[in-house]
Amino acid sequence: MIGDIHQRVTRSSVASLAFFSHSAYDVSHALSDPNWVNAMHEELENFKRNHVWDLVEPPPNCRPIGTKWVFKNKQGEDGMVVRNKARLETFAPVARLEAIRILLAFAASKGFKLQQMDVKSALLNGFIEEEVYVRQPPGFESARFPDRVYKLRKALYGLKQAPRAWYVRLKSFLLKSGFVMGSVDKTLFFLSRGGDTLIVQIYVDDIIFGGSSHALVSSFAEQMSREFEMSIMGELQFFLGLQIKQGLEGTFVHQAKYTRDILKKFNMGDSKPMTTPMSTNTALDADEDGKAVDQKEFRGMIGSLLYLTATGPDIQFAVYLCARYQASPRTSHRQAVKRIFRYLKFTPELGLWYSSGFSDADHAGCRIDRKSTSGTCQLLGTSLVFWSSYKQASVSLSTTETEYIAAASCCSQLLWMKATLSDFGLKHGRIPLLVDSTSAISVAKNPVLHSRTKHINMRFHFLRDHYEKGDIDLIHVVSANQLADIFTKPLEFDAFTRLRGELGVLQVEGVDNALIKEEIESQWTGLIALLV
Repeated sequence: MIGDIHQRVTRSSVASLAFFSHSAYDVSHALSDPNWVNAMHEELENFKRNHVWDLVEPPPNCRPIGTKWVFKNKQGEDGMVVRNKARLETFAPVARLEAIRILLAFAASKGFKLQQMDVKSALLNGFIEEEVYVRQPPGFESARFPDRVYKLRKALYGLKQAPRAWYVRLKSFLLKSGFVMGSVDKTLFFLSRGGDTLIVQIYVDDIIFGGSSHALVSSFAEQMSREFEMSIMGELQFFLGLQIKQGLEGTFVHQAKYTRDILKKFNMGDSKPMTTPMSTNTALDADEDGKAVDQKEFRGMIGSLLYLTATGPDIQFAVYLCARYQASPRTSHRQAVKRIFRYLKFTPELGLWYSSGFSDADHAGCRIDRKSTSGTCQLLGTSLVFWSSYKQASVSLSTTETEYIAAASCCSQLLWMKATLSDFGLKHGRIPLLVDSTSAISVAKNPVLHSRTKHINMRFHFLRDHYEKGDIDLIHVVSANQLADIFTKPLEFDAFTRLRGELGVLQVEGVDNALIKEEIESQWTGLIALLV
């Protein structure tokens, strides 16, 4: 036992050690390291300061919940440990990743920089209504009352009520402060003062904020610091593993550090680079006669790549195709995944540069059950904010049906975007939805359910409804200019790199932002001219 909670070990008393320690694997290891002991004291002091619990005699038939220390190193953009965090261990609304990208695109278009703050021990700020008792934390049991338990006043990490309780507390504070909650995104808040606007996006204890007035931004930071214990982290640079560069000409979002990390993790750092993530000759199937490979390793590789698709639309199709075979991976599947890693070796520094919607489908592209692969992407101006590549849930009987279902999927995402953008004060009439199938467009515009469409699930016909309501406008685009092709099938190098560039996926380092902006705008000018 370490002793009294209040006898904190200070950093000055362990000056001979490193300022931060590497991750602790268990509590016994942590209790032998003064740096981790200090982090645990800091966590327990937060409990005291926030009046989280009271040490009481256990009531009759009490079954206290066990407590567990969770240790984590918080790293900066350069991978250096910047903080040791010890937490004593779930529904709250969290921002969708595309909502974060919309905010980044909007801020870049308006010319203001986003800031970031972190709420210390955020979940301890939420109030709970139930009676909950927990055991004393390991290593910090009371010498006088070892059999007592803690009765919680506020939420604790690991309680299913904790994230929700924190969200309710923060939402109430923001609404009382004059903010208005988004009509669609409940983690998005707006404050208008005069002609200025402040935008706040919440992701549990991480808060992104920015606005048109420096005074309004500073006032909000001070207001939050008075109400909660905050770490004001300054300009947004590193968020949920995404590296963000905000400049005068725009914003780059990339995962260069994460890419290097996973290449090293799976011993692909010295592999031969490839120029595309998947060969056009690749046709994956179950390969039941193939040699089985380590399922745990295969799933780990897929999981790492899935996270990389947050800023990598260029690998979306290849990753999701390989992910279908996680249940029984074979050598052929592992080779396809390795090809993706070799492509990452070739393009480790690619980023997403910050709208009309595109939809496309590669009919019967899957060799297993003839189900078609749909691909969609949505842009705000020239900023790509959402994309998808997935196998349709039902077998399509024709190319027209495949394209029609893909367009319906794209329409639903566009409607969400339209509602979200209205909270930003951006109003849209008919949103152009570009489809490369004239027959699918004809089906959507035809109010009569003729024999060609009567078998299509009724839920997909809302595409026609929203066309008639004036929410979307269906426009034909020639297949050569269909951006969503990159999400439905492997492409040759020239076509792949062209579409990748037109989606705004460009080199992060060593490229002048103004030149990038000019390049994208020239590409889009050409595309629009072709559409006209």
